[in-house]
Amino acid sequence: MKMFGSYKPLRSIILVISCVLILLLVGIQCTNRNVAKIDESPTRGNIRIVADASFQPIVDAEVATFTGLYNYAHVTPQYVSEPDIITAFLNDSVKVVVTAWEPSAEQKELLLNTQVVVRTTNVAFDAIALVINKENKDSLFTYQNVNDLFTGKLADWSDLDSSSKFGKISIVFDNEKSTNIRYFKEEFKLEAPLPSNFYSVKSNEEVIDYVSKNNGAIGLVSVNWICDREDSISRSFTDKIKIVAVSHKYLNAGTFSLPDQGSIYDKSYPFTRKINLVSRETFEGLGSGFISWFSSEQGQRIVLKAGLVPATMPIRLIQFKK
Repeated sequence: MKMFGSYKPLRSIILVISCVLILLLVGIQCTNRNVAKIDESPTRGNIRIVADASFQPIVDAEVATFTGLYNYAHVTPQYVSEPDIITAFLNDSVKVVVTAWEPSAEQKELLLNTQVVVRTTNVAFDAIALVINKENKDSLFTYQNVNDLFTGKLADWSDLDSSSKFGKISIVFDNEKSTNIRYFKEEFKLEAPLPSNFYSVKSNEEVIDYVSKNNGAIGLVSVNWICDREDSISRSFTDKIKIVAVSHKYLNAGTFSLPDQGSIYDKSYPFTRKINLVSRETFEGLGSGFISWFSSEQGQRIVLKAGLVPATMPIRLIQFKK
């Protein structure tokens, strides 16, 4: 009995060693998981961002420059409609979105209850342009004219110009979930369905193409698609159509502004909006790095070059007189 009893201390030692080894293995696995998590940094990693299709040109330019500077940063943009952006963001399908939408207080509180802090960064100012066929001479609209288009009170070109032969006005926009349409419904406080002369296509490019081929059409497009004079695609679009000048919402109706940088900045053009980067990232990852870079001087210079108005750097307006 004594001989067998002498194995009890040995058994205890083996048990202790086994427990220590198990704890070490668990610790190593946890450490590996943490390393994998923090392997992403503000300038390194692989992420997907979801952006409103209205903002594709500026997002493409920012992503291309950012990933060109940081070789280990891989940012893949996906372009969808605004409702799809909101759904993906609230359901945690994506950490960073580019949108004109701003989360409501209720949405922020809902996410905060799940320990998610939502951060919204305004990076640029955009506008929604009304574009018409090159042959159409009616390129001046009052703010009230645009309101009347959306309520159906203005449906024929002869209502604007009795000599016009273009007939019924057809209004086209980029898609049936368009953020452009949502903007005007909120602007004019509209609850009724759109008039029957409103038609959706599939993209901003299709809007411009439709207007270029139809004399009586009006298109609604983001200025982001037609404002970069140095971009060959943007120039090809503006060569096809004419941009409408619109009167100020409150000031003299005889003063009209095109949606250029100066009138977007001082809001003399009435249909302006923000471009926001909205994040739910819980650590300083690649999404945070991209937002920081977009907001920096380098990112804002790209915004300026693209014909939009930077939101985070000072702007100086220069007026030329003949």
